[in-house]
Amino acid sequence: MNLKNKIIKWKKYQNSFGIKTLISLLLFSLGIVFFLWIFQIIFLKISYEKYQIKKMNTMAIEIENSSLETMDSLLQDLAYQNDVCIQLDTNYGAVISYNIMQNDCGLNKNISVINSLKEKLKNMNYQKYGYKLFNPESKRKAYLYGIKNNYGTIFIYSTLENIDTTSTILKEQLVYILLFLFVLACVVAYFLSKKITKPIISITNKAKEMGKGNYDLVFQENGILEIDALAKTLNIACQDMKKIDELRRDLLSNVSHDLKTPLTMIKAYAEMVRDISYQNPEKREKDLNIIIEETDRLTILVNDLLELSKLEADRQSLKLENYDLVLEIKQIIKKYDIIKETEDYHFILHLPEKAMVCAEKNKINQVIYNLLNNAINYTGKDKKVIIQVTEKKKSFLIEIEDTGKGIKESDLPYIWDRYYKNERNHRRNVVGTGIGLSIVRNILEQHNVNYGVKSKKNKGTIFYFEVNK
Repeated sequence: MNLKNKIIKWKKYQNSFGIKTLISLLLFSLGIVFFLWIFQIIFLKISYEKYQIKKMNTMAIEIENSSLETMDSLLQDLAYQNDVCIQLDTNYGAVISYNIMQNDCGLNKNISVINSLKEKLKNMNYQKYGYKLFNPESKRKAYLYGIKNNYGTIFIYSTLENIDTTSTILKEQLVYILLFLFVLACVVAYFLSKKITKPIISITNKAKEMGKGNYDLVFQENGILEIDALAKTLNIACQDMKKIDELRRDLLSNVSHDLKTPLTMIKAYAEMVRDISYQNPEKREKDLNIIIEETDRLTILVNDLLELSKLEADRQSLKLENYDLVLEIKQIIKKYDIIKETEDYHFILHLPEKAMVCAEKNKINQVIYNLLNNAINYTGKDKKVIIQVTEKKKSFLIEIEDTGKGIKESDLPYIWDRYYKNERNHRRNVVGTGIGLSIVRNILEQHNVNYGVKSKKNKGTIFYFEVNK
């Protein structure tokens, strides 16, 4: 592998989930150590000194609230319990010391810095005050606190411990903590990336297969909510695409059949006219009429395909108008007089006197035509087709019923698809093409109205839809 390919591979690897997870965890670890460093090293001295001062303030409040009878025992307890030395300089010249012999106590030694601060505290105007100082003898920082009351001035002396050694120990510990967190981050990133990327890689590979047309796939769930949701969605998409692919093949097969049959007929009868019946006017006219009928059938098929494509491409284009639906239905029924007379079909109408609706007239008429054609093609031996219009609160319900064999319940959701096959199989319609229900669905969805189908085996089928007033 040349250098360029290695660089490309490394760049891709840099963008992987595992590397990004590792970097995020390492940055998180650094952030934790950084905050520990700030609070444990930099602010440690400040926090310690504040703690000591707060402790002296607490002792001062206890001393202020004490009485003369309890003062002695209280000062003694405070000195030993808090490891400080206390000195009481009374107003009448007596000096009483508590825990004065402890190491580093500056009150029992003649130290000029401390003596001058004691004099300053005696002469202060405040009831209590404190000073931070440096004890030259012990070479340590200390805090001298003075409290004035009716008995005299009470001095509290506390050494501020040198915490540099503690800081050094903490620094060493933070280095080990940082190394431990780095190792832990690497381990966690590795297992986390394996757990998450493995199902993602599996889903990606199967999605590529699905893109190549293999729909016999199952996307496995992994126990991670988001990945499981993705797997479920892809399983549904895979099944839908499989169904769509089957419908596409059926569409091509059926359209090819519907095109091939009339074309074969046209060619056959055209050759017959050319070779045989051109000298027989009666026979020639009969053959030419068949050619014209088959040409009309091709025209209907092409027009329906164009209409369906137009509807799917422009679903928002509607020209609404108010008109009487009953009048339109009656005019549509008149156009079927020819099959009523020649084939003995019976159209049973249950219509109100008037049904004023607001819709695009031509498109709703097309819906009625297609549903009537469908009912004519599949009605029973009695050749009955029932059309009923019922008024509702905000719309009119139109029902078109046949008395045929009915449709299986499992097939009902799919009958609106182009050339969907049920056990009856597709057959070339008497006056339609086989994509009429797909056109119906598009038009009714365009009008945003309710529609559907009800069917019982051997009892017929009812197609229904609503039109708004």
